[in-house]
Amino acid sequence: MKKLFLIIAIALINQSLAAQEEGVTGKLFYTEAGGPGAILSANFDSRFKSNERLGFGYRVGVGFGVGPVRHRWTDNQHNYIYAEDLTQTYYSVPVGLNYVFGRPDSEKTFEVGAGVTFLTHYVSLYCRGERKPGHLIGFITFMYRMIPIDGGFSFRVGLTPILGTGGDLRSSAAIGFGYKF
Repeated sequence: MKKLFLIIAIALINQSLAAQEEGVTGKLFYTEAGGPGAILSANFDSRFKSNERLGFGYRVGVGFGVGPVRHRWTDNQHNYIYAEDLTQTYYSVPVGLNYVFGRPDSEKTFEVGAGVTFLTHYVSLYCRGERKPGHLIGFITFMYRMIPIDGGFSFRVGLTPILGTGGDLRSSAAIGFGYKF
């Protein structure tokens, strides 16, 4: 599983470098603390229409978190057996769709999006009461974005409600810094 995350990270960096060489605008590479990538994530964001700053787009990233990981396997009768929860590092892949609103001539925009985060371990996240671990969490993003029109340093901050592995909806904040190509 770690090899898959390494491949995704290399693909993200390669995509960012290719966008910079081609002079394509609307591509954003950023790191984000909090939000759907758990503690910290590296993300690539782009619009579906080439050379557009506003409208429909996507995000994909790799991240990590630290928390209670429940190991699960099956016995000879194919029943699930759970090991004790251990605090371990786990990895995440947030993938989502978004829409960016704003004026075409302004660097200040607003993003609304939704997606899912894939987790490497059977993790118990954002649950109240009884823990219900899982490999997926859902998320919604409401982000203020300050991204230069002609490229350069970018800033994102906002709320990212998380649908946890136990089905609970929890609010979460996120802040990101990056570079627009």
